[in-house]
Amino acid sequence: MEFYVTTHGVLRWLHVLAMVYWLGGEWGVFNTSRYVTNMNLSLEERRRHMDTAFRIDILARLGIILLLPLGIHMGYDLGLQPLGGPWITATWLFFGAWLCLTLAAYFTHQSDLGLRLTRIDEALRYLLIPALLVPGVMGLMGLGPLGARWYAFKVTLYALLLVIGLILRVVMRHWVTLFRSLDTGASRAAVEAQLGREIALARILAYFYWVGIATVAFFGVVKPIA
Repeated sequence: MEFYVTTHGVLRWLHVLAMVYWLGGEWGVFNTSRYVTNMNLSLEERRRHMDTAFRIDILARLGIILLLPLGIHMGYDLGLQPLGGPWITATWLFFGAWLCLTLAAYFTHQSDLGLRLTRIDEALRYLLIPALLVPGVMGLMGLGPLGARWYAFKVTLYALLLVIGLILRVVMRHWVTLFRSLDTGASRAAVEAQLGREIALARILAYFYWVGIATVAFFGVVKPIA
């Protein structure tokens, strides 16, 4: 019996794992959020559920970030995008640094430092989203450097999902600041009203998020358009 392990095969395996943690993590946060915003529970109990939500969410956040360098690397291997060699190395270094930033923000998320790191994490997405949307949309029109429309569609949809993910991350960051404001004498009615408005929006967006994630996976596996 011969045993083969290829770099592309390992990348594809990691890509599947990242997608699983992304989708599964979002489902876990969605359900935990019901207890974070449940006014019938004590604040201490709600804080414990918030901490659980952050513990689940970190796997989804890491999965989201890992998908992009994996997709770029595999795209080069398949001849679907032209940036290889030192570009691949630079890509992994950049996203490795982003992963470290995300982990640092997670471990300090209850502190002022954690909030600052989280804002930096969010700011990176403001740069990344248009950087992906432009070549993705061009690729759908048969223009630009991307070599197949199914790949361009994945890039475009991934960028749009980053927009939804950014909104959901801002909502979670507000959980920390809103609960902290209660400790400093803020109006509980005002805080609860903001929590209610934001979670209502987040729950609607979550359904689009899940469908979008599943669609990205479908296009990656089935490749329905050339």
